[in-house]
Amino acid sequence: MPQIPASTLKFLKDLSQNNTREWFQGHKKEWESVKSNFEETVQDLINRIGKFENLAGIRVQDCNYRIARDVRFSPDKSPYKTWLAASFGEGGRKSPKMDYYLHILPSGSFLGGGMWDANPVQLAKFRQEVDYNPQEIKAIIYAPQFKEHFGNPEGSSLKTAPKGYPKDHPDIELIRRTQLFFSHSFTDKEVTSPDFTEKVEQSCLLLKPYLDFLNMIFEESAEEEN
Repeated sequence: MPQIPASTLKFLKDLSQNNTREWFQGHKKEWESVKSNFEETVQDLINRIGKFENLAGIRVQDCNYRIARDVRFSPDKSPYKTWLAASFGEGGRKSPKMDYYLHILPSGSFLGGGMWDANPVQLAKFRQEVDYNPQEIKAIIYAPQFKEHFGNPEGSSLKTAPKGYPKDHPDIELIRRTQLFFSHSFTDKEVTSPDFTEKVEQSCLLLKPYLDFLNMIFEESAEEEN
């Protein structure tokens, strides 16, 4: 079973303090070791998550994100990300489906997923579903085990009720949502422990009903749009 070593977190911490191409090139061997180890971790998670999601044909490169930043349209010209990341879901990280996102950062690692960048059609479908059948999503995100593991939802909301919904709607807090994302944090000790991928797998299993709910309603909205 692959294990993320403490040296990976040290490399990322050092990179955050020396985010230049010169420093990176001078530590290329260290990066290659970090990259290789993380790829082994991602492959183990593909195997684990593939037991309950359709990851047939998904390779490590379909999940991993590059460490080089796209700085073309960013005021921050730092050439490298200071974290490692991968997404796990049917079709890989470029798929429109909701998936599981793993973020490895010293003192800031987490597993997350949910409605983060919904288009207007998806948002309309989400609100319609909450309006017609609020029990389904509330049974998922307010379940004691889910709340204990993921805590409160993250993401933004409208300041007032969206068009077509009364301000005193009983589920207006959900209907006002433009984002509804959940994450579970991992300590550095957990990230470097031998059972880390097992812990990530368990988090994914808890998150799965919510992602299934989103994928179901968003697929319906795509079919209706076509």
